[in-house]
Amino acid sequence: MCFCCVGFGSGEPMDCIPPEIVSHAGSHTAPHSGSHGHGGSHSSSGGSTLLGYIGIDTIIEQMRKKTMKTGFDFNIMVVGHSGLGKSTLVNTLFKSQVSRRSAGWARDEKIPKTVEIKAVSHVIEEGGVKMKLTVVDTPGFGDQINNDNCWEPISKYINEQYEKFLKEEVNITRKKRIPDTRVHCCLYFISPTGHSLRQLDTEFMKRLSHSVNIIPVIAKADTLTIEERQEFKQRVRKELEMSGIEFYPQKEFDDDMEDKSDNDKIREAMPFAVVGSDKEYQVNGKRVLGRKTAWGIVEVENPNHCEFAQLRDFLIRSHLQDLKEVTHNIHYETYRAKRLNENGGLHPISSAETQESNL
Repeated sequence: MCFCCVGFGSGEPMDCIPPEIVSHAGSHTAPHSGSHGHGGSHSSSGGSTLLGYIGIDTIIEQMRKKTMKTGFDFNIMVVGHSGLGKSTLVNTLFKSQVSRRSAGWARDEKIPKTVEIKAVSHVIEEGGVKMKLTVVDTPGFGDQINNDNCWEPISKYINEQYEKFLKEEVNITRKKRIPDTRVHCCLYFISPTGHSLRQLDTEFMKRLSHSVNIIPVIAKADTLTIEERQEFKQRVRKELEMSGIEFYPQKEFDDDMEDKSDNDKIREAMPFAVVGSDKEYQVNGKRVLGRKTAWGIVEVENPNHCEFAQLRDFLIRSHLQDLKEVTHNIHYETYRAKRLNENGGLHPISSAETQESNL
């Protein structure tokens, strides 16, 4: 897994790195006029003829260097009732101890009586790329006898992060780089019942799908056979469609035919049936992440055993930047337009008021 293979942005224009930038990260050398091998003029289709080397092709390298210095943010929320392996899966995704369990939480801790929000941030680095990863956990969700409106604290938290960002934007004196605490992705864990979605699952995704990018996953997929897993996935997709729930990537956000083709394949494969584990075992002379059972080792990164590898590639290696852009350009803009329309525009606020609102 290489974070250099995706552009981690913060919602600001400079953070959006085209694929061609990162593909040359670390090995791209800006050419010089003295060593440029094209003797005559050159032109592009529909463009002006250049009578010599200018150096506009170094813009990509300039952008890459600047964004590398700035660093990247990514905020992921995990939702589902206890015992589904949320913390373990996140640790497995990023191959680090980034879940709330690594922040001093005791394993014998009692289940909260109401939904709580716990955010843990870590800076992780790979290939010279630093990323501030924030994992937002929701202990207590779906664990009570009466789960009426248990999604409200989560919805409130998501909107509070949009509000913080909005208040920073309308300040007269704005920060050069606004801290981005907005939730870019919500992994929703579905119990591997093999039957159907719970009413709570449907209600949660229906109510929050328009304010955050929801990615449904079937947890602990090793409890299902291959046939049961496929039938359950098809049943879940059908129920989501009948309920009018759109999960990420939404069809209306496909930019072109290439995106549509790639995203259609992803939508047909979702929800991903996954297994998480931070333990290694010896299999055929290799150390692999897996879960040990009475009949053998379930290899987490083996596509024949589960779909963890597909989820990781989709979430981190191909769509992480798009998750951030959809959050900023769609969900946040929808919230911003609503707030400004309600108030007739927000008045600029002082830094003292901003600090007070964050307490």
